[in-house]
Amino acid sequence: MNYNTLLNSLSSSKWNNTGVQRRAGVAFPLFSIYTKNSIGIGEIPDLRKMIDWCNQTGMSVIQLLPLNELGYDFAPYNSISTFALDPMYLSIKKLRKVELKPFRKDMRKLKKDFPAGKTFINYNIKNEKLKLLKNIFDMVNIEDLDKFKIYSDKNFHWLKYYCVYKILTDINENKTWSEWELKYKYIAPFTVEKILKNYENDVQFYFWLQWQLYEQMTTIKKYAKRKKVFLMGDIPFLVGRNSADVWAYKNYFKLQLSSGAPPDMYFSNGQRWGMPPYNWDNIIADNYSYVREKLKYAENFYDMYRIDHFVGLFRVWTIDLKTPVESGGLTGNFDPEDERQWEDHGSRILKVMVDSSDMLPCAEDLGTVPDCSEKVLKEFGVTGINVQRWEKSSDINFINPKEYRINSVATLSTHDSSSFPAWWKNEAGTIDELLFKQTCEKFHTDGNTYSKLLDILFDKNFSRNGRLYWKDEISDKGRLLNILGLSNDTGREFVEMYNTSFNEKKSFLKYLEMKSEINHNTTTKFIKSSLQKISSGNSIFSIQLIMEYLYLDENILENYSDNEFRINFPGTVGGRNWSMVIPVSLEELLNLKINETIKEINLNSVRI
Repeated sequence: MNYNTLLNSLSSSKWNNTGVQRRAGVAFPLFSIYTKNSIGIGEIPDLRKMIDWCNQTGMSVIQLLPLNELGYDFAPYNSISTFALDPMYLSIKKLRKVELKPFRKDMRKLKKDFPAGKTFINYNIKNEKLKLLKNIFDMVNIEDLDKFKIYSDKNFHWLKYYCVYKILTDINENKTWSEWELKYKYIAPFTVEKILKNYENDVQFYFWLQWQLYEQMTTIKKYAKRKKVFLMGDIPFLVGRNSADVWAYKNYFKLQLSSGAPPDMYFSNGQRWGMPPYNWDNIIADNYSYVREKLKYAENFYDMYRIDHFVGLFRVWTIDLKTPVESGGLTGNFDPEDERQWEDHGSRILKVMVDSSDMLPCAEDLGTVPDCSEKVLKEFGVTGINVQRWEKSSDINFINPKEYRINSVATLSTHDSSSFPAWWKNEAGTIDELLFKQTCEKFHTDGNTYSKLLDILFDKNFSRNGRLYWKDEISDKGRLLNILGLSNDTGREFVEMYNTSFNEKKSFLKYLEMKSEINHNTTTKFIKSSLQKISSGNSIFSIQLIMEYLYLDENILENYSDNEFRINFPGTVGGRNWSMVIPVSLEELLNLKINETIKEINLNSVRI
């Protein structure tokens, strides 16, 4: 496969930096990994062992979920800053220019109270770690830290607003900025200067934390470079409404609106994310400085970056805040509304992004994708994403990965989806129960009739978690329409659901060239076949979530593949969301027998 067309794109200089090479990689949130040295959560230096594991298994890309400082819901894509990293990821042992001897007892207690390696993260670790970090900082003479001074001066333009925001949040007892006094809600430059002066110790503490994060991350980047592994960061498309960015740069956001997504086959009510959409007119008027600066800062840590919600560069789905929350994303509009503006709008933003750093951009082009998206990706030489379970032709047949775009990242699953085993067991061959019910309601189906339809059409043994599994005897759309009492025209919504799901498991087995009978549970052989298939395709990158590799281990597959064991459940807050931890330490990971299998898959697909 010839990938040299990427060298003729608008991102050619970035491809020259990385090399036009078929690569394999692994994706994960930092909070989900740990070593014997970790305190409560994955820490930045732990990435050294992940880099070693990549060398061992024949991979050269590590894709991280965002490391930005988290807000109340601990969602990486709803951060309180697009610049600041979260201090909970700091390794206390690896702090620069500190004397740790007086704090050894406190460190041991913290590690005992928050042992790493639990199935889910206890986010109380953040506040407890911050208390210890503050005590350590109080013993530091910052006047002796020349590198700290250089860092602070260079990054003062964003650090000052971030720190003032943190201080005011503490003063206001964690109320959102919209609830603050008017003088703090709409802050004047002289008030910022006053706070910086009056709370100098707190300001220096927050500066120091970000410097320590900077030092640990740049050290890891240097180590990865020596080991020939590229680090891919994740640049969240949006930022939390209650964030330093929105508070400090209100004119860059449309505060009366919420971003989201329109209804689709997977989210029948659409999605309402809560984060405000950008006011691009004002960002453009400032020569995109907000976009440029956050990419320049991220470049300190990463070689590549993932553009979250890439299709939002063209237009984003917006919902008026006055709309009832329970209606989700059903009622909204694209911004800009005029489809004729979308291509130019997105291309101009992407051009600024490409020109602002030496990092190679990679796009997450999922959701409701506008027609212009594919054209722009090719023009810029930016990779999109091909998710195996969603890549189908117009009917139920799965597309051979050898037909995937060369400018793409091929993957079995995403952090927003179920794992591959959970998809196979609970979702493949099913439709969304809420979507089916809503479609029935359009025909004024009463409760009795609806219950009868469920009994006639769907197999109760394999319908679970809000998904409906078709009975084998509903063997064609004609039979379905006859049961529903509808014509081909009036029943087209039901037919569409049927065509995209009936016999999906049989079709997937054919795609894998496996002739076995349908087994609703997965096996390690089945996992391996799926990984081999996607890795063999045309996509220049094959990057899998770490758990998809770990499912090659029979014990892990048996005990950690249920529907609850996933990174994110879109549209939900709290609970176990964004807290999953892998079931082995990185020391154990380096000694797993499956490592040879992973290396074999990558060698056979000519990936590094």
